[in-house]
Amino acid sequence: MRLEAITGAATWHAETANGNGSVHMTPSEHHATFGDDVFSMKVMRERLPKAVFKKLESTLKRGDALDPSIADTVANAMKDWAIENGATHYTHWFQPLTGLTAEKHDSFLSPDGQGGAIVEFSGDALTQGEPDASSFPSGGIRATFEARGYTAWDATSPVFLRRGENQVTMCIPTAFVSYTGEALDKKTPLLRSMDAVSKAAIRVLEIFGTDAGVSRVYSTCGAEQEYFLIDRRFYYARPDLVLTGRTLFGTQAAKAHELDDHYFGAIPQRILACMADVEAELYRLGVPVKTRHNEVSPSQYEIAPVFENANVSSDHQHLIMQVLQSIAPKYGLQCLLHEKPFAVINGSGKHNNWSLATDTGVNLLDPQDETHTNLQFMVFLCAVLRAVDIHADVLRACIASSGNDHRLGANEAPPAIISIFMGEMLTDLLEQIEKGAPTKTKKGGTMDLGAHTLPDLPRHAGDRNRTSPFAFTGNKFEFRAVGSTASISWPNTVMNVIVAESLDELASQIEVKLGTRKSEPTEAQLKQAVLAVLKPLVKEHKKVIFNGDGYSDAWHDEAEKRGLPNLRDTVDALPALKAKKCIDAFKKFKVLTKAEIESRFNTYAEQYATQIEIEAKTTSSIAKRSILPAAIRHQTDLAESVGALQSADIDAEEQRLALEEFAGMVNDLRAKVITLDEAVESVGGEGIKLAAALRDTVIPAINDVRELADELEHHIADDLWPLPTYQEMLFVK
Repeated sequence: MRLEAITGAATWHAETANGNGSVHMTPSEHHATFGDDVFSMKVMRERLPKAVFKKLESTLKRGDALDPSIADTVANAMKDWAIENGATHYTHWFQPLTGLTAEKHDSFLSPDGQGGAIVEFSGDALTQGEPDASSFPSGGIRATFEARGYTAWDATSPVFLRRGENQVTMCIPTAFVSYTGEALDKKTPLLRSMDAVSKAAIRVLEIFGTDAGVSRVYSTCGAEQEYFLIDRRFYYARPDLVLTGRTLFGTQAAKAHELDDHYFGAIPQRILACMADVEAELYRLGVPVKTRHNEVSPSQYEIAPVFENANVSSDHQHLIMQVLQSIAPKYGLQCLLHEKPFAVINGSGKHNNWSLATDTGVNLLDPQDETHTNLQFMVFLCAVLRAVDIHADVLRACIASSGNDHRLGANEAPPAIISIFMGEMLTDLLEQIEKGAPTKTKKGGTMDLGAHTLPDLPRHAGDRNRTSPFAFTGNKFEFRAVGSTASISWPNTVMNVIVAESLDELASQIEVKLGTRKSEPTEAQLKQAVLAVLKPLVKEHKKVIFNGDGYSDAWHDEAEKRGLPNLRDTVDALPALKAKKCIDAFKKFKVLTKAEIESRFNTYAEQYATQIEIEAKTTSSIAKRSILPAAIRHQTDLAESVGALQSADIDAEEQRLALEEFAGMVNDLRAKVITLDEAVESVGGEGIKLAAALRDTVIPAINDVRELADELEHHIADDLWPLPTYQEMLFVK
């Protein structure tokens, strides 16, 4: 089966998300042996009339508008294929602003009016659905009593089958909009942004005369997914994990990842069996996962896919998360996707590797060997540089969440300061541009490993930087700050918009410099015009380039001197979405209206506040119902021991002092829980004001309760402690 089975129509990168290859292939150039549960190009070609297939293919490959006249024929072919594979129901599968996916199942069977049933699935049912929109987040776009919403078939993302224990459902990727046509989801703006960046990129290609045969430019993505797997028995014994996704209590085990022995280590057999089953299911769904390995923290792992167009990649990322969570229980495991499920040890991210590629298979962010002669690449590179500098605050806002706040800035993840890593070779080229014109490309050479049996290895022209939130890694940019639970639709939408804006601006400036010569400039004229635009751009925006240690305190001081924003948490970050420059960029390319952007601001602020409130109530409940009772039982045992010693006329002063100290901690914990409850009751307001109040008063109260409870864990007898410990959860595999 050809790879078009898994990509719809888009060009994809023949490399893993964390690789550095540079080969790009169109769907028709690569073969795969998976995708059995996908309504693929191969299946379409076999089942659709030739004329219908050609019309649908033009939508998939060139982004042409879908011809409504073919909908009934396509729907009938889909229905037959799905039923032959055991499906009884279909669903419009969409991405509301919850950050998850949503679905409502409808049967293929309908009453025939004569006591029987008929199997039917019309073009109307395929192309449009009407789920109730009242209970999904809208951020104020829709009132609760206004319930109508629509789903619209996204033909560019493959239809697939989800198999359960006793049922099969055909899933149709769709956009989700309100009755007024405003986007209520994450797919609609992503698709709009892909159109925008394609149009802007082709405009640049036209200047260079390299647009021949190119009808579309795709933003491409391969997102590495980090996650934890723990024994499921421990998961259900931890109300905090069940309700919030993270441990609200727990002291660090004597050993964590200090020895670096888990990273890339041998994968435990139960974990490996689960991974293999996950991969098999993802292959059936057409998700091209490639890499698996142990991550840094104990019980932490990673799965990485091959690159696809950003829309399909986003859909596949949701499937990766869903399959991980559905397969793990078969092995007595629970998959934890939270950014920081365990305190102290490393959390999980989702490194979003982003690039631009033409539908003819050319990666526009591939420097090539003699980069200093590749002016087109430099324009695209500088467009990204400009975009990241101007919209660093928006990039920070698009990955903001209560979960990611625990991770960003810790010594495992990029800081909240958005900077861009260029590496030695590109930094050198940009410095040459600023001085006048690039004349050479820095080479990496080869490494002699000193043993005759080992080959000489080619060395890259620059190292990588795992502390950078936005790093160039060979032929793509790796947005490392994305959280592990996040939908990548929103970060990719933002990147597409801000880069489209910069590409559009650079194209305009270059055209002005070319003047009347812009139709057919000579190579020298084009070079002169391009460098005249790039030189001041580099000078103005180079402040966002940082190749050093992003974990260091010195970088925070340096970033402040450079004027780079340091938005430390979600409450500080989200207002960037309401800034005029952000609204103007989204409006210019018709990706989101002002109202649609404000709806996202309101939704994300509300989600943050709700999550903190849930964590506060869960903290209080566990403290009252589990930890304090255990502490009192331990206190009683201590008191009985002291009494027994005193009755036997044995010196019990040390034990009495220990009892007194312990009783003081128990009383302090009770007082801290009362303070937490009062803090939750006292906060008011809504939206970002409520979020700020919770951050400033409730989160410190949660932390105070945890600090005392974790101290008590060190003292309470193991058989009395009510929660599975970090040692058990992280090291029982």
